[in-house]
Amino acid sequence: MLIEFILYLIISIISMSRLLNKIKIFIIGLALLFPIWIIEIHAQSGSLPFLYGDALPDAPELATRGEFKVGVRTLELINKNQVDILHSRGVQDTLYDRKLKVEIWYPAVLATNAQELVVYDQVMGQFNNPARPIIPFNFQGRAARDAAPDLVAGGYPLIIVSHGYTGSRLIFTYLTENLASKGYVVVSIDHTESTFLDAAAFTSTLLNRAKDDLFVLNKMAELGKPGSNSFLTGLVDADHTALIGYSMGGYGALNAAGAGYSKTAAALVAGFSGGNKSFDSRTTGHPQYVASYDTRIKAVVAFAPWGMERNVWDAEGLQGLKVPVFFVAGSQDDISGYEKGTKAIYLGAIHADRYLLTYQNARHNVATNPPPPESLQPGLHFDEYYRYADPVWNEARINNINQHFVTAFLGIHLKHRDFGKYLELQENANEKTWTGFKPRASTGLELLHALPSQ
Repeated sequence: MLIEFILYLIISIISMSRLLNKIKIFIIGLALLFPIWIIEIHAQSGSLPFLYGDALPDAPELATRGEFKVGVRTLELINKNQVDILHSRGVQDTLYDRKLKVEIWYPAVLATNAQELVVYDQVMGQFNNPARPIIPFNFQGRAARDAAPDLVAGGYPLIIVSHGYTGSRLIFTYLTENLASKGYVVVSIDHTESTFLDAAAFTSTLLNRAKDDLFVLNKMAELGKPGSNSFLTGLVDADHTALIGYSMGGYGALNAAGAGYSKTAAALVAGFSGGNKSFDSRTTGHPQYVASYDTRIKAVVAFAPWGMERNVWDAEGLQGLKVPVFFVAGSQDDISGYEKGTKAIYLGAIHADRYLLTYQNARHNVATNPPPPESLQPGLHFDEYYRYADPVWNEARINNINQHFVTAFLGIHLKHRDFGKYLELQENANEKTWTGFKPRASTGLELLHALPSQ
């Protein structure tokens, strides 16, 4: 860009003089503000850059944004007196207050001349991993920070989103913004001890994913009630909730929705935690697990859910899943597995109305934003790029397809929309262009559907 070139020339000239080092530092500091300047320049000119979640020319019909403007806010929640499995041994539980940061997108009313644009702060790398140091970066999104909520339509169905291990609440903005524009309150969780910034031993993730989802559901319902003094008052219809999870997020979402973990999984976690039995409360038939079942959860979207290849579920546990589920997977998933992983869960959940969308030849990354430009820098650990990228599919293309199918599925089950034609398709997309897709644009996909058995 011209601005960047001029800045480079200025810095080059200044570098020739040691007397002006302070000025050089000042100008470099101004350069860090460029992402915000760029937003303002584009906004004023009416020409916006292509952002995560924007519709490509071949995007399917329901990928486009909805009728609502989108606001976004960040909240800090505290789930008090939770088992700290990382420091618990045997029958003695150590308790702690579990802090959860969440990002909330919602239908909004924008002030005159306000821009539906935001800058998100994100990081690459992984906590306490010298090979992958934490590297901050930012990216733009289509939402207005702290905008007033749009209460005209009353309460909006709630969607709770859960990232993988490791990840962050901001790794799916292509989907969270898109869904909010269609009349949902969307809450994405930073799962403590499982993010890029605080990754800890895996046992915390194994125990807490479903529990975090259920806590956030209760908290959103509480904040949506009259008298809560929250911007969410009157905005949230928690009685109609969906869970969306990717990888370990999918693992937790399925458990929160009724798929109890196996005794094999419980023994494994107990072995990792010195015999601690707190994980038992999430296993099939356990009284605490049965009591935690929440009828407000009406649907689940599970992207490449982890665990089946590790015997996390058995036949009995999967039969407890009775809400509609939309599974998404890559046929070459080498993290969660496909035939013995996601597809096996799909086949085993015999009491659920369920779908399985498969990206042929894709691996595990079928849910996230595209790779950020910063991940392309030479010298970085390969995983900074492969945290997002797929070796076969264009991630922006995957994003549009996900937006389309998630809109159809949740529209049916949370809003009673007449979107059945977008899901009533022949299995192999190569045989005939799927409804809602541009001609010749639905190749490389498969969609399976199974009704619940009686």
